[in-house]
Amino acid sequence: MNSLRFPAVLLAFAFLSAAHAADPKVEPPHPAKNPTSRIMLAGDWVPADPHSIDFNKLPRVPVQHSVVSDVSARKGVNQHNYLVHYAGRFWAMWSDGPRVEDMGGQVVKYSTSADGVQWDAPKPLTGAPHGIGPTSPHYNTRNPEGFRYISRGLWVRDGELLALVSLDEAAGFFGPSLELRAFRWNATGLRWDDIGVVQNNAINNFAPQKLPTGEWAMTRRKHDYKDTGVEFLIGGVKRLDDWISVPVVRGAGGDIALKAEEPIWWALPDGNLTALFRDNGKSGFIFRAFSTDNGRTWSRPVPTDFPDARSKLHGFRLRDGRYVLVSNSNPKKRDPLTLALSDDGLVFNKLFYVVGGRHVDYPHAMEHEGYLYIAHSGAKMSVEIERVRLADLDHMSMPSAKP
Repeated sequence: MNSLRFPAVLLAFAFLSAAHAADPKVEPPHPAKNPTSRIMLAGDWVPADPHSIDFNKLPRVPVQHSVVSDVSARKGVNQHNYLVHYAGRFWAMWSDGPRVEDMGGQVVKYSTSADGVQWDAPKPLTGAPHGIGPTSPHYNTRNPEGFRYISRGLWVRDGELLALVSLDEAAGFFGPSLELRAFRWNATGLRWDDIGVVQNNAINNFAPQKLPTGEWAMTRRKHDYKDTGVEFLIGGVKRLDDWISVPVVRGAGGDIALKAEEPIWWALPDGNLTALFRDNGKSGFIFRAFSTDNGRTWSRPVPTDFPDARSKLHGFRLRDGRYVLVSNSNPKKRDPLTLALSDDGLVFNKLFYVVGGRHVDYPHAMEHEGYLYIAHSGAKMSVEIERVRLADLDHMSMPSAKP
């Protein structure tokens, strides 16, 4: 971020927060009428500076905790967690690597469960990337001769279960040979079959979701995304590798103070779309953009007043119409993991504590039969699940006044 612009951003936030607190007539966000609104967190419990929220004193969600995998004993890596319910079972996948995340030789593993609480022992989903196994000199290194798989999401397409993984050189983020690949679950052989490239020069953030048009869509970063920006992939209907890519955020040299990382999106009740961006700059807030044409064009991303720790976030629309957002909303550190609720997918008026007191991050959530299942990492060395009964959220409320 341009250091000369950073103080101006903070002053803008301070002015906005004060105006929002003093004037209830501040216009709320709207994809077409007011796409530049910063309002994303509201309620008489919200302080003028959202960064001053005491996150440890947020109302606590009752959870049932379980561990899918833990490699802390060998000081390994478990990260990039994803969930889905398919063929009567819960499925989880994640990156499993040596020492530091995304080093040479990192693989992807998976586990299944009948109830989302008790999980089978982890099994390999991929083999060693380009043969980079524990005996390779490039294993556990940052080296262009080493390769790694990164877990990218579980996708049910045309009745088949697909696991998406990226493959590239392990020297940096990301290598020039970057590709997004799909593995298909073979129920007869009880194995995962590599069925090829979904998109060259692409790493997604979450598995594709359906647009109101019936097309699939997911976000895309290319190997040089820090220079070229973040894009949106649309397609996946006729063929697994049939996509168009449209720009969402410009890269280096762009005219906004956003270092966009790990974006997410969802459809709003009116069919328009919103996208949220982790900002790897120093704003400490989530950025937001809108599309009114099914992702073909996007408004300029603006900083919201929703705090963030520069970590991965995930959200979606529940079956009852509400929206949930799970994130590290404490801007100082990845602790705790919080859950926010919104009636319209635009402004969140409740913020709850899910799990914390330690490093917890990289959530992915899903809904199934009255429960919310939140997968997350613990210190990047464990895959853990928090099961939340949705009915419990209905009885929770925020304090009636600002802390």
